[in-house]
Amino acid sequence: MHLEEMLEYNKQFVEGKSYEPYKTDSIPNKRMVIFTCMESRLVELLPRALNIQNGDVKMLKNAGAIIRKPFDSIMKSILVAVYQLQAEEVTVIGHHDCGMSHVDTEALAEKMEARGVDKKTLDTITHSGINLDEEFHGFDTVEESVMQSVSIIRNHPLLPKEVKVHGLVIDPHTGKVDVVSKED
Repeated sequence: MHLEEMLEYNKQFVEGKSYEPYKTDSIPNKRMVIFTCMESRLVELLPRALNIQNGDVKMLKNAGAIIRKPFDSIMKSILVAVYQLQAEEVTVIGHHDCGMSHVDTEALAEKMEARGVDKKTLDTITHSGINLDEEFHGFDTVEESVMQSVSIIRNHPLLPKEVKVHGLVIDPHTGKVDVVSKED
């Protein structure tokens, strides 16, 4: 079991005081929030490609780096980082070859059923006003998706006007970053 291996490693990590080089406080050194995808290829690549060290940024993640609703948990986290943790910039970073691009929500529902979610549960959710297609659909281009999230953040009524919001796309194979939108 992978968790047991991780816990054993953690025990040795703490006993050996291997955490000491990572000590920092809760205020991000670069005064930035990065909102990106949960993509496993980016765990080490993204920070290295942008020279981000421990303590430099607040890092938020979800599937696809997608914000669809102005008061979802990611937006709340951004606002807390701005008001409580001195963040002055927000950068949305999508990536090429994202699993959220062109999501087939019907196939996803079929996979849910195959893994034990009762069809009646899916029907109840649908009849309760939750549109699975709306909740789980992906995007056609990563650039459009990044701009959608950037727009929701930039235009949020609770975000101070001086907070800069940027949009980037990273290649998960090379680490090359392209600017989609940058505020000066």
